[in-house]
Amino acid sequence: MNESEAKRRYDAACAIGREAGELARRMFEAREANTFVMKGHQDYLTEADGAVERLITGRINELFPDDFVLGEEGGGAIGENTWIIDPIDGTANFARGIPHFCVSIGFVSGGIRTAGIIANPMADEFYAARRGGGATLNGKPMKISGITDIRQSTVELGWSSRLPMSDYIAMVQRVTDTGAGFLRRGSGALALADVAAGRIDGYAELHINSWDIAAGLLLVEEAGGWGNDFFAGEGMTRGNPVLACVPALRAVLSKTTDIA
Repeated sequence: MNESEAKRRYDAACAIGREAGELARRMFEAREANTFVMKGHQDYLTEADGAVERLITGRINELFPDDFVLGEEGGGAIGENTWIIDPIDGTANFARGIPHFCVSIGFVSGGIRTAGIIANPMADEFYAARRGGGATLNGKPMKISGITDIRQSTVELGWSSRLPMSDYIAMVQRVTDTGAGFLRRGSGALALADVAAGRIDGYAELHINSWDIAAGLLLVEEAGGWGNDFFAGEGMTRGNPVLACVPALRAVLSKTTDIA
């Protein structure tokens, strides 16, 4: 893809992301308590998930009718140029009235993440990255933290019901045995954004889907961090483990999470 077409998609991702974030904010503020259904064990679905995804998909189809779209709720297909979207990452938080969720839009061309945005509407924060162009938070450049000592670090560790809880607990034990502190807040996309912003020093999850990381991993990389090769194998369609962190902690976190 040439530079002009890549820039068009980055600009579109930013515009669509802002509109989608505003819709998510309005729907969160207007929501009635306990208006959600369960797709599976600890797998929430709200009206906003569908509405926001339809908005994003519709805008993309209007602007780039030959591109492919893969969304968490509506599925889709992948091709040479693919948008990967999570309309509400942190749906359990959204459903329970916790204002920690986001909209994530990533664009992949030829298997390479080239643009990504994350809109955190309740905090009025907008993260954006373009490959080779750096990463920004509300228009200001972001950079990862300067932490080099694992004992001074904070790492977020994600969990899902797709793997046994015992695997997650064992990873938490190994990571905290190094002296690191850890968090779990229910949004992998926002955790990656926080790594990029230098607020935390790493994020790991033993299995996560591509719509959760397509934007966030690019944010981390463009802010000077390291991320694993998530798209290896069938990562785009079936998910993979993820690890993203400051480069100085890569060796110890790869060992303790068993994610290379």
